[in-house]
Amino acid sequence: MAISLIDKQIMWNRLLAVVEEQAQVCQRTAFSTIVRESGDLAAGVFDAKGRMLAQAVTGTPGHINSMALAVGHVINAYPAHTMVEGDVFIHNDPWMGTGHLNDFSLTTPCFHNGKLIGFLACNSHLMDIGGLNDWSSSTDVFMEGLYLPILKIVSAGKVNDSLMAVIRANTRQPVETVGDVYSLINCNAVGCARLVDMMAEFDLSALDEVADHIIDTSEQAVLTKVRELPRGTWASEITLDGMSEPVTLKASLTIADDGIHIDYAGSAPMTKHNFNVPMCYTLAYTSYALGVSLFGAIPNNAGSLAPRFITAPEGCVLNAVKPAAVVSRHLMGLMLPDLVFNCLRQALPDRIPAEGAGVLWNMSALGPWNSPAEFGKNFMVGLVTTGGMGALPYRDGMSATGFPSGVRGGPVEIFESMSTVVVWRKELKPDSGGAGKFRGGLGQVIEMANTIPETFLAGNAFERIKFPARGANGGQDGTAGNVSLTSGESLNKKGRHPVPAGTRAVFHLPGGGGSGDPKTRAPALIKADLENGYITPEAARDTYNYTI
Repeated sequence: MAISLIDKQIMWNRLLAVVEEQAQVCQRTAFSTIVRESGDLAAGVFDAKGRMLAQAVTGTPGHINSMALAVGHVINAYPAHTMVEGDVFIHNDPWMGTGHLNDFSLTTPCFHNGKLIGFLACNSHLMDIGGLNDWSSSTDVFMEGLYLPILKIVSAGKVNDSLMAVIRANTRQPVETVGDVYSLINCNAVGCARLVDMMAEFDLSALDEVADHIIDTSEQAVLTKVRELPRGTWASEITLDGMSEPVTLKASLTIADDGIHIDYAGSAPMTKHNFNVPMCYTLAYTSYALGVSLFGAIPNNAGSLAPRFITAPEGCVLNAVKPAAVVSRHLMGLMLPDLVFNCLRQALPDRIPAEGAGVLWNMSALGPWNSPAEFGKNFMVGLVTTGGMGALPYRDGMSATGFPSGVRGGPVEIFESMSTVVVWRKELKPDSGGAGKFRGGLGQVIEMANTIPETFLAGNAFERIKFPARGANGGQDGTAGNVSLTSGESLNKKGRHPVPAGTRAVFHLPGGGGSGDPKTRAPALIKADLENGYITPEAARDTYNYTI
């Protein structure tokens, strides 16, 4: 008996609710602060063929859109007919849907009345999986931690204790790391239980008809949007700080009848440093850039992703091959939306934002709990911080916002409670957003120091220090970032740096670019910026020609 269109739509919405609950379970039970506090995760439901049907809103594009490929790799490694109820598969292969080793991906086949009906998948960031604790020094992936191929972590309901022991033995934080693995196992189990509930409620034995409806409807919706866009090809490039030398990324975007094609030919080759990007992560953030700017109302699934054709030459920094070092792949990957937007802005100048800070400034601290230091009594914590978003042609950019990652800035109170570090200052930085008819989002100033007479190490992996976010449509650039000590010493943009007792580390996060001529900004907006402390009186007078 065929399923009515209304019932198909109800089931589609139910699947969205299933994966959202799945993601919330992961976030609430996670041990890693970047997951628990900042939402660095993904959750999704797939049909029995491995096609993504729904993804949770909670999560990040880098996890979600790369996870879309992971289930297919699992099926290739363990054909569906060999799977049994209670199996769970785990891996962290950067080229199979994680992007780097710190992201664990788990896939759970879901059975109803003894029949495989689909898969629940999730992934999240783990704080430590061994390897170097300096995220700027690795030169191949094997230096970056424990490398798990696709393996069974649970077989027919029985946890693989040997594999758990291997994971536990290869991390500086065994309790947290193993706890995160169980969190991922559990969130898939909850998602599977809710999916089975839905199948029973609607008396379904398979998802095939619903899956085809979701995928076909979504693909056609994207193609309908594409047909409304101008035809043509546009190119752009962006230069990033890199490490020993700048890195240039290039893109060519074509809008055609069958979808949107993006080619990254001409981008820099792979680097000896660790910000090479596996292709799955390049696909993830390119797809997100297109989705958020052109197809925002269409749910993300295998159908809506299909008309997005993304290529990059093998061996370039955006299509790195094993065993390239990739732990900091976000330094390049998070800049791809700006590169795509720079192409789209030429075709659609009235709807595309100026460049933003892009890359998250993930701060890490490592040090002793006691003074003098005792072996084994150390802390390792991370704090997610964010710069400013670029202005839209009709609205100011958001300040201190994790765009395009979607990761929330972490509470400093949590960071402090897990270390001996105190954050003395965390505030928006006036004048850091690029001036314009619409102002770029502001960056932040963050200042931290130790509370015991021991040096701690502050970890840096930052961008937008040499090359700030560029303005658009006559808007000005945002301010560049900067890292220093209160002693006056300037710190490198990438690496771990000792912060001696009595000295504070100061981080100036970059602002987003402005959009439009600053002289055309509405006086009421300038007045509000002054009252809120977003700009200084000098900027109001000299940049905006505003009389106080």
